[in-house]
Amino acid sequence: MNTAYVTSKGQLVVPSRIRRRFGIKPGTRVNFVEEGDRIIFQPVTREYIDSFCGIFKLKPGEKSAVQELLEDRAAEREKENK
Repeated sequence: MNTAYVTSKGQLVVPSRIRRRFGIKPGTRVNFVEEGDRIIFQPVTREYIDSFCGIFKLKPGEKSAVQELLEDRAAEREKENK
């Protein structure tokens, strides 16, 4: 287990082993996520961002929400024009 202390200015020094393992460099953005009584420290690195690629990919035959909305609006216009 690694520990760190919060300074009087509210700063936290991340241990070097953790920084190296997770690719935390000067200027790396960090998210703090509250989960019940825990705080999750999530560095926003290229690997973290890349992990979201394809998460919303459509399955074959599935329509996107935008496509469905466009089709609904076209159907409404067609009804109004009759």
